Amino acid sequence: MFTSRRWWERKGLQIGLLGLVVGGAWMLRQTQGGLLLGMYEEMTRPLQMLHAGPTQEERVKDARVLELKTRIADLESQNKKLKDLLGYVEKEPLAARPIPARVVGRGADHWWQQVTINRGSRAGIQEGYIVKAEGGLVGLVEKVTDNSSRVLLISDLKSQVGVTISRTGAKGVLRGDASAEGVLEFYEKVPNVKPGDLVSTSNYSQKFPSGLAVGRVKSLNLKKLPASVGTIELSSSIRSLDWVTVSPKPENQTPEIQQHFKPATNQKPQ
Repeated sequence: MFTSRRWWERKGLQIGLLGLVVGGAWMLRQTQGGLLLGMYEEMTRPLQMLHAGPTQEERVKDARVLELKTRIADLESQNKKLKDLLGYVEKEPLAARPIPARVVGRGADHWWQQVTINRGSRAGIQEGYIVKAEGGLVGLVEKVTDNSSRVLLISDLKSQVGVTISRTGAKGVLRGDASAEGVLEFYEKVPNVKPGDLVSTSNYSQKFPSGLAVGRVKSLNLKKLPASVGTIELSSSIRSLDWVTVSPKPENQTPEIQQHFKPATNQKPQ
């Protein structure tokens, strides 16, 4: 009896483990691994939930939230631009206050040539009115309907604006370059100009009042014939116009100024 007990104490654990292995193998065979697979799925379910992507419902909800956030950001941006524009308008004398308008049309094939704004003759706009935006001069109204107007941009290739260098008074004609820059042809062979000089409309201009910001001298070519030229970085954001102001055209220049103004190209600046 004592011998049997000692043998069981030594071999019992081994026999128990062996029985557990054999029983597990038999159960695995009978269930074809179903029980083990089920246990594995239960144990790994929390990890699968952590690593799984969002459901279709969650993706739709996230997309809606992103859309609303985008619309809110756009409305806030438009609200700020409109407030700034109205603040600028209110600073002008009542009789000469410009008309605020928004750009509502712009074709990819004439991006730098023209834009359409949402104000027309019913708002008092006429052909030849001046269009400005934050930064400076934008262009000139060239066609008007009841509720819209087409604006010729100063970046258009056929646009010509009489300008002057604010620092020295050197004058010339700014021509559009179908980009955010323009080409300034000086009247003098060697004008007193340097990169960084500010450019504004000239008092010789027949279609724009003097002193409107146009841009800044970016580079110069003083060896160009028959006259020196400069590249001008336009100050108004013509690349991404949104809100603009429209003002009446100035009165015609006096005959005295027109008589003394004879550009080398035999063309009158706008």
